[in-house]
Amino acid sequence: MRLYLTAVNPTDSVLDGFLPAAASLGLPVTVLTDQPENWPAVRAEVAGCDVRDLRAVIEAVSGGERPAGLLSNSDHLQTVTAQAASYLDLPGKDWRATMRCKDKNLTRRTLADAGLDKVAAVALGPSGDPGLAGTVPFPAVVKPREGVASEDAYLVADAAELAARVAEIRLRRPGATLVVEEFLAGELRTFDTLGDGRSLAVTGGWHTSLSAPPTFVETALDWAPDLPAGVVADLRAQLGALGAGFGACHTEFVVSDGRARLIEVNYRLIGDRMDLILAELLGVPLFEYVIRLHMGEPLAAMPLPDPAAVSRHARVEYVCAERAGTLRSAPGAVDAGGVSCRPLRTVGTTAELTGTNRDYLAVLHAIGDSRAAAEAALGAFRSANSWEIV
Repeated sequence: MRLYLTAVNPTDSVLDGFLPAAASLGLPVTVLTDQPENWPAVRAEVAGCDVRDLRAVIEAVSGGERPAGLLSNSDHLQTVTAQAASYLDLPGKDWRATMRCKDKNLTRRTLADAGLDKVAAVALGPSGDPGLAGTVPFPAVVKPREGVASEDAYLVADAAELAARVAEIRLRRPGATLVVEEFLAGELRTFDTLGDGRSLAVTGGWHTSLSAPPTFVETALDWAPDLPAGVVADLRAQLGALGAGFGACHTEFVVSDGRARLIEVNYRLIGDRMDLILAELLGVPLFEYVIRLHMGEPLAAMPLPDPAAVSRHARVEYVCAERAGTLRSAPGAVDAGGVSCRPLRTVGTTAELTGTNRDYLAVLHAIGDSRAAAEAALGAFRSANSWEIV
């Protein structure tokens, strides 16, 4: 039997997470991707496939070795992969739930219809007049309805600024539908879960630091899994309304007046190497667990610690480009002094400044006995190293 993974570009989650996990389980892997030429040599079959086309995915899996499971960790491919798994009678996510999570306007409508949270939001089609968003109070957030990585997400102060941002985004995304919604104030937190469609386990949570407005680039995350019972109940109820209870799920939210208010739900593992760090912190084979869930195994067969009982503290920091240009020098991969550094941009690469996580040059993390210890280790590493853009 064979594991099938749908993907677009190669990611650390697949290269360093899912492929080694499948090997540990003794499963051969076929990666289905529409960018096979961009994939490095890996211990897996990499097959070209129009992974955004349901029929193409079904045909690729049906024409190969009998599938043990079919899954994706890509934001873009959750719905088509869920539909293909359903057609092939394989365990997987409800495709309606993947749509509710991916479509930010549909997320808002679903939660409002369930009576769980009402956020003022308006969808603007490719030619929609920004003035139609007049029911949304300012400050507001404008972002692509199905966007990822905080791309083209901006805080706007008034109608004039909204109109300017909409025009700017449409130059880059002429066919995109945008969402304008009220700004939800509060510290950004995450809620990460695993589920088998019947039970749901919390795998952790992080406190997220962001760049200065008007963009929303994550700059650092601190391990912060301990949440009030009422907030956890709110989050479980909202994920239940969306139907997000199978496999991995990464939810971003703020706490306002003692209740959880969702920012967005990414129906996959937490990204930007945070999934690998989470597995290290918990001391569990997280990627194997995701694969086993997609093979139909029950969550009860996968031991997980109580995240709030984890005694160590983890801190993650992203080194962000501050200007456009060519990366001339940077430290390579490092594991020393309690700090791990993983480059996210190759020396010699030229890039624009985007105001998104595509500006990341490297991800650093430290796990220590306390937050102060982790911060000190990272501070010492950054003082001793530099990233030069010319």
